[in-house]
Amino acid sequence: MKQNPFIKYLTGMLLLLLLSMGAGAQEQLNTYLVRAAENNPNLQARFYDYMAALEQVPQVKALPDPQVAFPSFMLPAGARVGVQQYKFSATQMFPWFGTLKARENVAVQQAKVKYELFEETKSALFNDVRATYYNFYFNEKAIRIIQDNLLVLERFRRMAAIKVEAGMVSAVDQYRLEMETGDLENELALLKDQRQVLQVQFNKLLNDDRNQPIDLPDELWETEMALSKTAALDSILNQNHQLLSLDLQQEALRFKKELAEKSGKPTFSLGIDYSIVEKGAMQPKGTDSFMFPKLGLTIPLYRSKYKAMVQQVVYEETANAFEKQSLSNSLESLFEIAWKEYLDAKRRKALYLSQTELAENSLSILETEYASSSQNFEEILRMDRKLLEYALELEKAKTDQQAAISMIHYLMGN
Repeated sequence: MKQNPFIKYLTGMLLLLLLSMGAGAQEQLNTYLVRAAENNPNLQARFYDYMAALEQVPQVKALPDPQVAFPSFMLPAGARVGVQQYKFSATQMFPWFGTLKARENVAVQQAKVKYELFEETKSALFNDVRATYYNFYFNEKAIRIIQDNLLVLERFRRMAAIKVEAGMVSAVDQYRLEMETGDLENELALLKDQRQVLQVQFNKLLNDDRNQPIDLPDELWETEMALSKTAALDSILNQNHQLLSLDLQQEALRFKKELAEKSGKPTFSLGIDYSIVEKGAMQPKGTDSFMFPKLGLTIPLYRSKYKAMVQQVVYEETANAFEKQSLSNSLESLFEIAWKEYLDAKRRKALYLSQTELAENSLSILETEYASSSQNFEEILRMDRKLLEYALELEKAKTDQQAAISMIHYLMGN
């Protein structure tokens, strides 16, 4: 059985990815990247576009099919050498020197363009998988953090209830707790609804209808950009698949221009006429057939047509150059945004680590004071809310940092 070409291609690519995984913290995500590469229909569509373009190459470099004719005579045709009974004619057309090679070069470059678009689709798919995975991780982490905070509020509720029964504080403290608990339960319900949306999005990227649970790490790994900002930007401008596809399109246009110029050159035809005749008075002894070679020439007289073909390619080359400049500008802008988000996430991560520690210490002091003096309960709730916000913001900063790194690698064509 013939092997599926897409699976055959993926065998080598995924082997490299699997070898690079190891048993590190990112193993779960790498496993999902493999599944996305194997199953995503959009990626497979781009691969078969490339395979179809490859099949164009042997078509365009072949000579035109020869022409064969068998004229039929209603009445035998007379000739000096005898009566002509049958005639066979064969002709082969030959384009101008180098025309077939130019056609082949155009087709090869266009196939390379399709391949770069396939690679671009793969890079975009991997970035989407990573970004959705990070969003799902944050959503699950936020659910756990809020659930833990609800347990803390329950502890405060029991503490306040004891003091209300003892007449040491008013029932307002309990009402404040119920209000805060209601707000958190609403946020929790929203996050659980969001979980379903993210899970469907993630499984659709993998083309998996089973809607299986997503395997997540207990704590998100923390990685840094290995390249400097200048080196990363240079990599984008030299390796981005969209830019590479435009470079290949420009090369294809160069060959297309050459082909247009050669289309204005003459084409040749070589052939033979083979006739079978009855013996006549002037027919040489033992001869009853004749073969005549023939040479033809097609002269392209209408020059405006061919000049327009060349000028069309010139305009296409100019448009392609401007498109590349526009794309380079857009990619550089996207990179600046991603780099800013990467630095901002790093700063926020350091900030909220510090803020969380301060909030935890402050909340501990406030709890002690409330237990002894029954004061500052509102301040306890405010500090608890701050601690919750810092815990969520810390996890958000971690996921934002990894998402920014993923975006930069996508722009780099990795």
